[in-house]
Amino acid sequence: MSDPPSFPTLVPYGWDERWAAHLADVALPGAVPGRVLRHDSSEVVVAEPGGVIHRSMAAGGPALVVGDWVVIAGDSVADLLPRTSLLRRSDATGDREQLLAANLDLLGIVAGLDRPVKPGRLQRAVALAWDAGAVPLVVLTKADVVDDAEAACAAAGAAIPGVEIMVLSAARHEGLDRLQRALAGKTVVLLGESGAGKSTLTNALVGEEVAATGAVRLGDAKGRHTTTSRQLHVLPGGGALIDTPGIRGVGLWVDADAVDATFADLGELAVGCRFGDCDHDHEPGCAVQAAVADGTVDPARLDAWRRMHREVASTAMRADDHARRQAERRSGRVAREAPRHKGRR
Repeated sequence: MSDPPSFPTLVPYGWDERWAAHLADVALPGAVPGRVLRHDSSEVVVAEPGGVIHRSMAAGGPALVVGDWVVIAGDSVADLLPRTSLLRRSDATGDREQLLAANLDLLGIVAGLDRPVKPGRLQRAVALAWDAGAVPLVVLTKADVVDDAEAACAAAGAAIPGVEIMVLSAARHEGLDRLQRALAGKTVVLLGESGAGKSTLTNALVGEEVAATGAVRLGDAKGRHTTTSRQLHVLPGGGALIDTPGIRGVGLWVDADAVDATFADLGELAVGCRFGDCDHDHEPGCAVQAAVADGTVDPARLDAWRRMHREVASTAMRADDHARRQAERRSGRVAREAPRHKGRR
């Protein structure tokens, strides 16, 4: 994979007075800033004042992700500037968090209209955005392949009320102007399943063929993983875009507050519940259940809220169990090694 282009300064990558102030707090003589553009195994590709450079990571240093602002000292990454946001999800096991990108302003949730747009997938991705500290933005691509894109937009809006939705065709460059205005001066991460059109959208926004694209299967419109790693690109109109490989599942590694933010309409109704700790199940005086009964709230929406809260609680329990097992293994190793070290003295 070729390296991104270099710029004379870091301003195109988002460098400003805020980051300069953070760098001033770092007590490392001769330190320079950089932004992580790509993570390549044991090294990172970093945009620095002197150009785009491959840097090794210091042993025991912080775990880095694309979008991080870092401090370079000598030939390696020595420190990490405070993150303003962090996108994460649960890994395939559900026991650990997987860090995806940092310092994003927007999470672009990309879904292709050549396949059914699943409400649950949108809701889960929106929860990831709120948890990250970013604003969710849904981008429905491939509008040229459907007869009624507005109907699909309305259906998506019903699942995630209050979230901005844009409908476009990157292949025909239709609807891109509005999205480009929304991204100007911001860092956006594109998230979606394979074949949703992220790579085509990336190329259209960047104005160059920076991401490989591939055909989707005719049977189910699924795509292959043409993007194999997360990479940050500078946008011509200002701002940065982080393209990501397609993901099959949106594993939740979020706080319960992120779920409630995704279903803020239910939270507003819950103010009218008789009990402050109402579970919106069979409690008397439940305003949410009353709204379901009179048709104001779709019962599927309340069910989705319950499922996501259960998953968040279950993930937290598994994570605690995993951390406990890891701590026990470390303690066991220390206990086994201590007599051996003692005997050598």
